[in-house]
Amino acid sequence: MWPTLIDLMRHGEPEGGSRYRGHIDHPLTQNGWEQMRAQIGDTLPWQEIITSPLLRCAEFAEELARETGLPLAYEPRLMEIHFGDWEGKTAAELEKQDKQAFYAFYDDPLSNTPPGAESLTAFQNRVCAAWQDIQHQYQQRHVLVVTHGGSIRIILSQVLKMPLEAIFRLDVPYAAISRIQLLGKGAQQQAQLKFHAGKL
Repeated sequence: MWPTLIDLMRHGEPEGGSRYRGHIDHPLTQNGWEQMRAQIGDTLPWQEIITSPLLRCAEFAEELARETGLPLAYEPRLMEIHFGDWEGKTAAELEKQDKQAFYAFYDDPLSNTPPGAESLTAFQNRVCAAWQDIQHQYQQRHVLVVTHGGSIRIILSQVLKMPLEAIFRLDVPYAAISRIQLLGKGAQQQAQLKFHAGKL
């Protein structure tokens, strides 16, 4: 039986600089496009593409689908976590605004959801629901999933059986790819991280 391979790719650098972007729909910078194109290069092993509908993921996925003829599916549940009142702000701005609340989120993100934000547990539930469906729907396929740093952290935490509160220990650079191999089917299926934040 052929294994299922799922490559998780983070979007490149978005417009607006480094900030808590969440659901703000910024497109990629020119550098962001170049980061993603350079990562892909001439290596095109996939049979399907799945993308978050936010521009910083979807526009690259759409370009790749046009150029390769690969089927493209949009998965809204793979969107980044919604940061509520933190959306659009930089870390420096948030630290200046309320240093205690800012660091409390990283010390214990499960208990310190930013005002108006999606809880980490709710985020985990929706991303994991999408992840389960992808595993079932794309058996024995090689799939590229273009998504966000937070969503990739959630999926990797499931594969590695990490506690949810530890996900921010995972570094997920722009345009990085992490490959997951799935062996077996159903309840017997085993997921293995083949590489993280590497090149194809």
